[in-house]
Amino acid sequence: MPKPASPPNANPDEPACALCARMGLPLTKHHLIPKARHNKPRTKRLHPDTDLNQTIALICRPCHSTVHHHLTEQQLAEHYPTVEALKQHPDIARFAAWIRNKPPSLKVTTRKPRR
Repeated sequence: MPKPASPPNANPDEPACALCARMGLPLTKHHLIPKARHNKPRTKRLHPDTDLNQTIALICRPCHSTVHHHLTEQQLAEHYPTVEALKQHPDIARFAAWIRNKPPSLKVTTRKPRR
């Protein structure tokens, strides 16, 4: 898949969103293993050699909201502890592909999926 073109005024040293690769917008810290799950025995068993406070991805607000709308904290901790795993989730991948070419000024509203 070709890498998306950077905006003309993008700073190459500026970090891009780990999911959609957009640049030029504020990034939020996403704990790949949610902090609320750090003390759970199951989480400690699944990730014994991981410094849980260091597993952070920088993602834009629309992607961050999408991740939390589609996945529970337990699902994130057990099945999606890496950026690569998040990119494989069908709904998140579809959203990231859609927003990838949108301008940073676009206001995005996300809705929780019907269950």
